[in-house]
Amino acid sequence: MTTQHSKTDVILIGGGIMSATLGTLLKELSPEKTIKVFERLSQPGEESSNVWNNAGTGHSALCELNYTKEGKDGSVDITKAIKINEQFQLSKQFWAYLVRTGQLERPERFIQSVPHMSFVIGEDNVNFIKNRVASLQQNVLFEKMILSQDEEEMKSWVPLMIEGRSSDEPIALTYDETGTDVNFGALTNDLFHNLEQRGVHIQYKQEVLNISKSAKGTWIVEVKDLTTNKVSTYEADFVFIGAGGASLPLLQKTGIKESKHIGGFPVSGLFLRCTNPDIIKRHHAKVYGKAAVGAPPMSVPHLDTRFVDGQRSLLFGPFAGFSPKFLKTGSYLDLIKSVKPNNIVTMLSAGIKEMSLTKYLISQLMLSNDERMDDLRVFFPNAKNEDWEVITAGQRVQVIKDTEDTKGNLQFGTEVITSEDGTLAALLGASPGASTAVDIMFDVLQRCYGEDFKQWEAKIKEMVPSFGNKLSDNEEMYHAINKEVTKYLNVK
Repeated sequence: MTTQHSKTDVILIGGGIMSATLGTLLKELSPEKTIKVFERLSQPGEESSNVWNNAGTGHSALCELNYTKEGKDGSVDITKAIKINEQFQLSKQFWAYLVRTGQLERPERFIQSVPHMSFVIGEDNVNFIKNRVASLQQNVLFEKMILSQDEEEMKSWVPLMIEGRSSDEPIALTYDETGTDVNFGALTNDLFHNLEQRGVHIQYKQEVLNISKSAKGTWIVEVKDLTTNKVSTYEADFVFIGAGGASLPLLQKTGIKESKHIGGFPVSGLFLRCTNPDIIKRHHAKVYGKAAVGAPPMSVPHLDTRFVDGQRSLLFGPFAGFSPKFLKTGSYLDLIKSVKPNNIVTMLSAGIKEMSLTKYLISQLMLSNDERMDDLRVFFPNAKNEDWEVITAGQRVQVIKDTEDTKGNLQFGTEVITSEDGTLAALLGASPGASTAVDIMFDVLQRCYGEDFKQWEAKIKEMVPSFGNKLSDNEEMYHAINKEVTKYLNVK
């Protein structure tokens, strides 16, 4: 027997950072809206948002070399780096607003200052990074970035990376003190706790079975309680699907035309985690290197300081893996079930075009623990096997979609899909995802609440003062806003 519940304004599917952010924004902008949240697991932030399932990097292009493309003439295109940094600035401003208004009480639970660094080996790479820094430093968002090839200076930043280094190949490091480590699991938890205080109904152990449109244009969401196996239906004017890897299968159930010709390719990951407290204490930075040829951007190697529940950790990775699951807690049939008549050509086209990625994944799957340690020693020459353990990271689903010109293009960013009438939105894709959640949710709101959004702009600028402006073009505004953000979040 199915129980029909009364109508609600908004249904959010998934208990991660995206739903938490959208719910918080809606409650600020339109407090009268009724909101329900359905999460399959027993608590929020346990899949993609979980602290061990993502890099925790406040992605702002301070250290990620893949956000700055090198031209054949040696020039460096910093357009994407600026865009991603601007997006993260919006997230920081919104979190600072929530701290200022008492809605987030302990920012140290979810954000810490950790320097962001880039690391390269070899003359060509050193030349690239010099050009990169020279280009970025001209922009106010990157004005604190410095570059060094001086052994003593580099040793003062990251002693573990310099000690025991015997190769004659030149190396270079960049250093930016304004970097952050973000525990998105803790942040998601705090945001949902705040939403519950404001009357948002959050239900756990609830699996969404189906999403369909009613004759009157509302959405009917069918939900199974995993504790009782009871199935209920809920009606809403607006539905947001923010269920990580499960977003694609749920989007497909809606039947909207925007859900056609889209596929997903799952990529899992492993990290090496340090178990020696003395080693952990000696490294305080997120250091990103260059991705291997054929590797997806999310597989850029990094030696990474993390803060988890007040404890410092040190990770290295990720090492790519493969599982047909779309979620860490998903089913081995997820990939097969996602193949539909309307996307089979899309998926096959991607398979043919992405042979280098396939070869890379196969090579990663075949790595032994000694080979993983050898990769770590490129960063940390004196690393000992006994000081590190392997942990499984999160599951990501890369979007495959057709464009006007070609079929089966693998996308490495985050994709927002909205229905033509703006009553449904879904979020697909991976990095830089969580870091840019506020900007992405503003995009959802603009697309789906177009008329209301104009009325909300004054409130939006109160929460996020730089909204609608480019901080990269306005040095004075950047410094004024950054001073406030620093004050409330206690970061550099």
